[in-house]
Amino acid sequence: MAKKETKPKTVLERVYIVPLRKEFQKAPRWRRTKKAVKALREFIIKHMKSEDVKIGKYLNLELWKHGIKNPPHHLKVNAVKDDKNTVFVELAELPKEAILEKKKEAEKAKEKEKKEKEKKPEEKEKKPEAKEGKTEETKKIEKEELKELKKEIPKTKAPKPETMPKQVEQRPTAPHQK
Repeated sequence: MAKKETKPKTVLERVYIVPLRKEFQKAPRWRRTKKAVKALREFIIKHMKSEDVKIGKYLNLELWKHGIKNPPHHLKVNAVKDDKNTVFVELAELPKEAILEKKKEAEKAKEKEKKEKEKKPEEKEKKPEAKEGKTEETKKIEKEELKELKKEIPKTKAPKPETMPKQVEQRPTAPHQK
């Protein structure tokens, strides 16, 4: 059986306003956003005392929003360090899409928990017996249905369209001048 992964415990959580302008101005215009990402990583490594930094989806989108030549001058980020010494960095104010996405994930998790609670140990014992009896019958039924479908669909190949030879347009050549 697979081991269940437990969520890492949050050790440290901080909100930073990261200045990026001084760093990315040192790079040429066509590398500015790349330099801003490196500067963000260096800032988080320095302040959170961890080498393992993960940049979140929405923070990355915000950095690259205006392309490689024009990154934001500063960002407000939320940095969370877990017990495995990994730092996860995300935008402090998430966009509406992210908030809706998190709500949907929470609702799905609640629904799964409800379904697990509804299952009783007696029902779990009855299911294997029912499966064994039904599997043979269902296999036979599926095979019959496949045979019927194959009979209905003829095995004729679609006629290939006749290929027309390419017609090259002939143009008269210009008269030679002497």
